[in-house]
Amino acid sequence: MSTYQKINAIATRILGKSIAYKYGFNLSPMYRRSTAKIENISKDMLRIDIKLALSYKNKNYVNSIFGGSMFSATDPIAMTQLISILGDDYVVWDKSAEIFFKRPAKEDLYASSVFTLEEIEAIKLNVAAKNEIDISKKMFLTNKDKDITYCEVHKVIYIATKTFYKTKIKLRNARQN
Repeated sequence: MSTYQKINAIATRILGKSIAYKYGFNLSPMYRRSTAKIENISKDMLRIDIKLALSYKNKNYVNSIFGGSMFSATDPIAMTQLISILGDDYVVWDKSAEIFFKRPAKEDLYASSVFTLEEIEAIKLNVAAKNEIDISKKMFLTNKDKDITYCEVHKVIYIATKTFYKTKIKLRNARQN
């Protein structure tokens, strides 16, 4: 168990899952460096809203938000969100990502990572049937009114049952020896 997982387990018992997640992310050095902040998380963890404020810390050479800040603001959200929603019986990993810049961002940006109950149920059913799956998830960095998209992030996330994943790793390691 990592240090972050230990801290999260204690904070979750005291504050509840969504509050622990929000403050854990906003206080962690790795996420703070993105210059983004998690603004809101639904109690069921199905919706996470972030804000990436334009500041001297993330402006690039042409005074727009640095693309790396846009990517790192969104990068860990869907994967860790799914870990929280699905629980300890699943393994969840980011598998790949693509980022598409639409226009220079010279204002604060907003994004949401949303899973529906139907998506979560479909994930559980597919994993139960196949042991492991990949899903695709998109996030859009927009202005506050959500009428201008500055950046689109596409993620592929791997999900498996913990039992299947452990067996898969043991078999892979045995083949390598």
